[in-house]
Amino acid sequence: MKNKIIPSQQTQDDAMSIAKATKKPAQTKEQTKLIAQGIEKGIALYKKQQKEKSRQADKAKKKVQRTKRVENENRDEDPQPLTASKPNATKSSILPWSLLALSWIGFLIYASQTM
Repeated sequence: MKNKIIPSQQTQDDAMSIAKATKKPAQTKEQTKLIAQGIEKGIALYKKQQKEKSRQADKAKKKVQRTKRVENENRDEDPQPLTASKPNATKSSILPWSLLALSWIGFLIYASQTM
């Protein structure tokens, strides 16, 4: 079953004004009415398509928002410990300094024995 679309009064007026604007000299009132009805159907179809596009865009927007919200919730539940990386950095910076100190101590011991 097809739903009959009843155009608004403004749509009917717009369609009639367009039909009158494109009227041929030998055209009858009935022909003008039929043209206006065709224009009304076209306008109604256009509005229907635009509503569908709008619905699809809203669905896509909501889906993106939902996925972002889920990602944010997952990120909040399992935060990466930032303090864990600092001790590793401290340990890795201690190693070169300790090796440098050991090499100087070894050099000083070597130099003191050879004098």
